Amino acid sequence: MRGDKLRAQREVCELPMPIEYRIFFKVLLLPPSLPILIGLIGLLMWVRRPRTAFVLCAVSIASLWLLATPIVSDALTRATEAYPAFDPTHLDARASLAEAIVVLGGGVRRGAPEAGGDAPGIRADLRLIEGAKVARATHLPVLVSGAPREAAAMRRFMQEDLQQPVRWVEGASTTTHENALYTARLLKREGIDKIILVTSSTHLKRAVTEFSAVGFEVTPAPAEMWTHDERGVLGFVPSASALERSHTALYEWAGRLAQIL
Repeated sequence: MRGDKLRAQREVCELPMPIEYRIFFKVLLLPPSLPILIGLIGLLMWVRRPRTAFVLCAVSIASLWLLATPIVSDALTRATEAYPAFDPTHLDARASLAEAIVVLGGGVRRGAPEAGGDAPGIRADLRLIEGAKVARATHLPVLVSGAPREAAAMRRFMQEDLQQPVRWVEGASTTTHENALYTARLLKREGIDKIILVTSSTHLKRAVTEFSAVGFEVTPAPAEMWTHDERGVLGFVPSASALERSHTALYEWAGRLAQIL
């Protein structure tokens, strides 16, 4: 009986955490997974319903091609960007009242060999670089927010590689809503309710909505803004980077829809 109980406890501990479920469904319901699934369903239906199967396969191929095309992915990306670039050397009246800088996480690379441990993902790197730039210009204290390993890696990168102190670490959040909620618990007890919020430009509108909802006055500072890199004929040639941009943009639109609902 005791052995069965211990085995049951181990099985419970080994179940995926909620964040892993969210990542799974995010990957499953966005490109490239969803178009591929549509194509697979079409192939399975080919014998019994060839016309329907043909349509599904055509939709699968066409959607993958279009979403991987820079001209399409760039249009989707630009549509998600709601704020202009932030210039920390020329603050407007609202930004000049800010009391802290909040930088949101953007993934973690576990056990990165060149870092000798966990390191922020590429998206997080760009957010941290922007946050450090803003901090140097404004001399405001910095808070980093993310999941436990993610936040620890962000703090290490900011302090050791960017030589920028981090005053607060919010290391318990796994969603944008939790970023805002747990950051509010940290900063409100110190009387801070005016912040400069740094995250990717595509993510910023959703993040501003969440942080405003918990009582912050937010000045947005976008990182990783869209740039016109694939010019001319390259804009019509599918690429992995363009497909990733489409994936990110569609995820943000889905997130905004969820906020409304």
